[in-house]
Amino acid sequence: MTDLPTKAQPTTSLDQRFSDPEAGPTPWDDAVDCLRAAEIYWLTTLRADGSPHTTPLMGVFLDGSMFFCTGPTEQKARNLRTDRRCQLMTGTDRWDDGLDVVIEGRAERVTDEVRLQALADLWESKFGEPWHFDVAGDHFVSDGGAQVADVYEVVADVARGFGKAPHSQTTWRFHTSPLVDD
Repeated sequence: MTDLPTKAQPTTSLDQRFSDPEAGPTPWDDAVDCLRAAEIYWLTTLRADGSPHTTPLMGVFLDGSMFFCTGPTEQKARNLRTDRRCQLMTGTDRWDDGLDVVIEGRAERVTDEVRLQALADLWESKFGEPWHFDVAGDHFVSDGGAQVADVYEVVADVARGFGKAPHSQTTWRFHTSPLVDD
């Protein structure tokens, strides 16, 4: 089951160049299940000089989008202040099992307190009490306010799924964007 009523279903296509002959496109619902269940994601942002910065982080999936949080002074937050483009990835380290998903898009900071509270509740329900956040203004806070985090939504332009049994490469397009190519 997906939470996609708030978002349009993406257009799905199979790249046969990189897929086994018997493979079909992976349904978007399978990618949503993968995104929802994952505990670790890899986020790539761009430094001011254009070089990539990749780091593991925790995230949650809600209403058709991925969300992550980071301290406002961390490298990824500094990068996003100058260039919102990013990639968020998750999957397995297995060659012949599972699904890897890569989302390409841009990170938009979430500042609405109601939305932030829903996300804080989801973080704690997914990761437990150590990941309890309070909402103060337009931030997550923890440790009595000593720790502050900005929350970002990954607004997807395109996502790719790499199925492994059989091997397949599926592309999901969310809207037309100059950032999207094959």
